[in-house]
Amino acid sequence: MLIENLLLSIGACIVLIISAELLVKSLTKVAFYFGLSEFVVGFMIVALATSIPEFFVGITSALEGNPKLSVGNVIGANIIDLTLVIGIVTILRRGIKVETKAVRTDALYMFIIVALPLILMMDQRICRFDGFILLIAFFLYVLRLFKQEKRFRETVDHISRREFVKNTIFTCVSIISLLLSADFLVKYASSLAIDLSVPPILIGLLLISLGTTLPELTFEAKAILMRHRYMALGDLIGSVVTNTTLVLGVVALISEHPIEPNFLLFLTSSFFMIVVAFLFTTFVECEKHILWQEGIALILLYVLFVIVLFNVRMMEIQYGIH
Repeated sequence: MLIENLLLSIGACIVLIISAELLVKSLTKVAFYFGLSEFVVGFMIVALATSIPEFFVGITSALEGNPKLSVGNVIGANIIDLTLVIGIVTILRRGIKVETKAVRTDALYMFIIVALPLILMMDQRICRFDGFILLIAFFLYVLRLFKQEKRFRETVDHISRREFVKNTIFTCVSIISLLLSADFLVKYASSLAIDLSVPPILIGLLLISLGTTLPELTFEAKAILMRHRYMALGDLIGSVVTNTTLVLGVVALISEHPIEPNFLLFLTSSFFMIVVAFLFTTFVECEKHILWQEGIALILLYVLFVIVLFNVRMMEIQYGIH
């Protein structure tokens, strides 16, 4: 059963990734039809699209009474976005300059938002009140983004009406595929956690999060190589904000659940998430750029995160925490 659940989990993850990539491509072209600015397309359209895997995994896990899988997925995805993804993208471009003040300000808001779930869940529970607060934070951020849309001069090209209709259909098909693959992924990942005798939050932190962040990596790598740096940064910041507020907020509204007995894993991973968010914000806000050397440092920081997580898990086993 272990090998079977592992292979089925990987298979569901692959379908999830392919569906997400199709969704990103089609939804981006739908956004092009309206001629929005690069950063707003990056956040409002692409970031929401690339966060749909986390969203569907969150809803499915909450409905099945296993929200800790989603909590781990969201935290793990945010850490990967702010270390591996931005690190690889920065190395590909040999450094990223951030000249627009609005992007730097958004990075600061992102850091504040990232700290919000840790504050709300210090009672070792994820509850509906927490979800309500997180959703308010999401809608306030989106409202602010709409107000500053005119500050971004770089806009994307329009597409034809025929392309718009075709990509709208592709968008609907990929969303259905995402929903089905997310359902299978949660089912087999939960079984895998039982087979390996590890908590679901750890599966979410290390396994599922790697799969659900591949759409962000694919899109941002393509965007940065095509010199659309603000679209890439918009997707990165938007994905982290969406995961932290919208995804966790909906999960909390659907299913209240204690985080213990794996609160130490939650606390450790949340601490790393805040640290990497602080580093990213410092690079963008204070230095106004991310050097390729800093990108390498962020990738190494993720390696450290994985090592620390395994050590924390060993401690939990030693003291009989399951």
